[in-house]
Amino acid sequence: MNEIFTLSVILAMFVGLSAGYIGSLIVLKRMALVGDALSHVALPGLALGILFNFNPFLGAFAFLFASAILTWYVERVVRLPVESVVGVLFVTALALGILIIPQEDLLEALFGDIAKITTFGAVLAIVASVVVIYVMKVTYSKLVLATISEELAVSRGVNVAKVNLVYLLLVSIVVAIGVSVVGTLLVGALVVIPAVAAKIISPNISKYALLSSIFGLISASVGVILASYTGLPAGPMAIFSGLTIFVACLVARSTIAK
Repeated sequence: MNEIFTLSVILAMFVGLSAGYIGSLIVLKRMALVGDALSHVALPGLALGILFNFNPFLGAFAFLFASAILTWYVERVVRLPVESVVGVLFVTALALGILIIPQEDLLEALFGDIAKITTFGAVLAIVASVVVIYVMKVTYSKLVLATISEELAVSRGVNVAKVNLVYLLLVSIVVAIGVSVVGTLLVGALVVIPAVAAKIISPNISKYALLSSIFGLISASVGVILASYTGLPAGPMAIFSGLTIFVACLVARSTIAK
């Protein structure tokens, strides 16, 4: 039991850190609702993993990866807004997932159960988190510049289409690994809430990204710890931990403003 708890906390720390980091960019791009909708695309992949007895993370990532590529392609060719494309994929994937997933596993898929993750699954998720953090660090300035002005980014030699594709793939990875902690319904909140909280009190972009990452780490790990002591699900506890940080930031900002 202690080994499972330790592994769960370590996994939650890495997933929360990467979720907070990518979340800072999602909020900066004003795509918070898109991040939440994209999380539901993982449901059919989870269902296939459960049905055919392979790692659900791999199934979730496969569907998210495919949806990221499709979103990027349709956005470029048809010139539809990202949120419109993701909206269509969201309802389609959600309907498909609910149809094929065994009913007894539906609740776990929607809300997660980190205590059931295997050592292999945890190591895979931790490695994926490290990769996301590294790639984000390397490309963050380009992604921010492309968000501010695509024309300015192009004039600075940034391949906007390429960095947007990298961004969507990173979001897909984070959502896929976040599902193991909080489930498909709540992973969007795990990504967005720490970033919104950090934005309230951050004086600049670099501190904003750092605080968002730290808040994500705290939210996920504290949620798992509280769940172990209360017997409540880790997913909702992680979200309420993030919400507590959000409220604290609001109070701090209001106090400073006075």
